[in-house]
Amino acid sequence: MNSSAVSEYGNSTLLLVNAIPRDSFSAALTKNIVAMLVWLALSVLNCSMVSTFRKHSFFYEDPRYIMFICMVINDAVQLTLVTALYVVSYAFSKILASACCPLIMTAVTTTRSTPLILAGMALERYISICFPLHYSHICTVTRTMWIIGVIFLLSFTPPLTDLFITVAKEPPLFFHTSIFCDHSLLFRDRSIYFKNLVFDSVYFSFVFLSLLYTYCKIMLTARAASTDQVLAKKARNTVLLHGVQLLLCMLAFVVPSMQAQLIQLFPMYSLEIRYVNFLLVYIIPRFLSPMIYGFRDEKFRKYWLRYFISKASRVKPAGHFSQNLG
Repeated sequence: MNSSAVSEYGNSTLLLVNAIPRDSFSAALTKNIVAMLVWLALSVLNCSMVSTFRKHSFFYEDPRYIMFICMVINDAVQLTLVTALYVVSYAFSKILASACCPLIMTAVTTTRSTPLILAGMALERYISICFPLHYSHICTVTRTMWIIGVIFLLSFTPPLTDLFITVAKEPPLFFHTSIFCDHSLLFRDRSIYFKNLVFDSVYFSFVFLSLLYTYCKIMLTARAASTDQVLAKKARNTVLLHGVQLLLCMLAFVVPSMQAQLIQLFPMYSLEIRYVNFLLVYIIPRFLSPMIYGFRDEKFRKYWLRYFISKASRVKPAGHFSQNLG
């Protein structure tokens, strides 16, 4: 990657901030309302799944559901931060770098942890299908919690090193200046870009190879007569969906450079490009986790539907009571 590409990457948000024309009030209001409604719908789904998990202790003893609920919480935090940053960008074009820093670091951490959690969930399915007799000894709750801790530690390392490099190379007054809250403008040293480029290449290669290996092994094991064909097929499809999730997650690391080039080609549509990328990269992938486990998993779906039914039954008496008063 040459220096001009780095410059395009770093200037992408500046083009967005200074884009002409700006959104009209009605267009900005519509975009933000849609973003908030999608965030609200996903938040309701995520909260209902977390509540379902908490209400039944047997989920606590299953590594599969422990990793799943970590994925749900991680997605919820990421979605909330990204949506908040998007909405705030319309209200305040610039904020203090010191206030932007923890928001960006948390958003980056949750974004990077998603593929690693996917790899962990795929490995759990692989062990369940390929080594069923040893599953209870290999996949324990304690080991699962340790793996989750390592995942978040690894995910937090890149933004932490970004901060160290910025503190070392930027003047002290930088964190007291107002900037548009974006990773490329907060951590703007070129060495950070190249460091993250190398890290992401190794990072995604590891996750991709893990998913590919587990998918192939599960597919081969499914051909054995002694294997539960239905269970193996579900596990294979789950890993395949994880692969789709991984491809969508990779968009978050590829889009910034593509976005800069698209804005240069079509400067009049810079805000529309930003909005479409926001939906494709950060919103749509968040719908896959409820689909994979909330709807496809029979055990979790059973108790999840009970949760919604119990909530609905609590609302009905209040409605009847108000009708009686009328």
